[in-house]
Amino acid sequence: MKIAIISVSDKGKKLALTIKEHLDDDSTIIKVDLFHKNVKKYLKIAFYEYDAIIAIMASGILIRSIAPFIESKTTDPAVLNIDNNGNFVISTLSGHLGGANKLTNKIAELINATPVITTSSDINNKLGIDVLASDLYLSIENTKEILFFNKEIINGREISLTINPDRNFNYLFEYLSNNTLEIDVSINYSSKINHDEIHVGLDDHKLILKEKKLVVGIGCRRGKECLKIYEGFKHSLKQLNIDKSRVNQLASAEIKKDEKGILQLSEKLDIPVSFVELDKLKLFESNDVQKSEFVKSKFGIYGVCEPSALITAGFDSKLIYKKTSYDGVTISIAISK
Repeated sequence: MKIAIISVSDKGKKLALTIKEHLDDDSTIIKVDLFHKNVKKYLKIAFYEYDAIIAIMASGILIRSIAPFIESKTTDPAVLNIDNNGNFVISTLSGHLGGANKLTNKIAELINATPVITTSSDINNKLGIDVLASDLYLSIENTKEILFFNKEIINGREISLTINPDRNFNYLFEYLSNNTLEIDVSINYSSKINHDEIHVGLDDHKLILKEKKLVVGIGCRRGKECLKIYEGFKHSLKQLNIDKSRVNQLASAEIKKDEKGILQLSEKLDIPVSFVELDKLKLFESNDVQKSEFVKSKFGIYGVCEPSALITAGFDSKLIYKKTSYDGVTISIAISK
């Protein structure tokens, strides 16, 4: 998640710095940029270039400033509102699909504030179907049906989830088992369903949830054993609260194509691995990729795990887990659009 923090007062600016210091150490936060004053200008930029906006200002200023840009719950960024004293963190826009509710709880815990969340499913302790989709990195093809399903979930009705029996959906079962929010579901199987889809049904209504391509990028020192790479892999997924069965592909650079540790991990997990050509890595450009001068001096590229993951995930993909080191192993995670 890329976050813009916008403040208007000196006290707000100080609070913004505090929040940034906390978030910079979080591998699930790709970058945090600070903006001060000139609210209308910076909010317009942030609305289209960041995944989330944290606005430290009066709610009236925030609402009037973002109103012209609001389009859809599927495309709008998460927007949080914090008072200058840091007493309350309010989830203001895109609570579910945009991740504002989850980020609100995270920020409130970091600064010892009270989180304020008003979405119906959350205040009724119910698991919204859009929350499930967001947490499991699934896209929703017919978003107009979200309201119907969430309303019926709140009313306690059972919804059906239909999946292909040949796909390992352990990630879905683990998520439903461990989630503290309530949802009543039945699981059905059909070989007619695509392997990467979950069909949600109730009465004559249907939603199709489709897996975004989730790619784990791997870099490592020469000769790193499989177990050490696996430990970094497991830890990164744990921070994202997802099961390994959700991973669609592993990726690294072609200079690592003979690394036994990576090849053995692919076999162990039964997840395919791709090795990206050096020419593609040399040409790849992204402001979100961390550049290593050491890797550049040795191989002519600025990085391995992040660009490999992004290229393999496809055009317009984004990082959801930035390069993190684990004793000679680097892990990053990207998802397709």
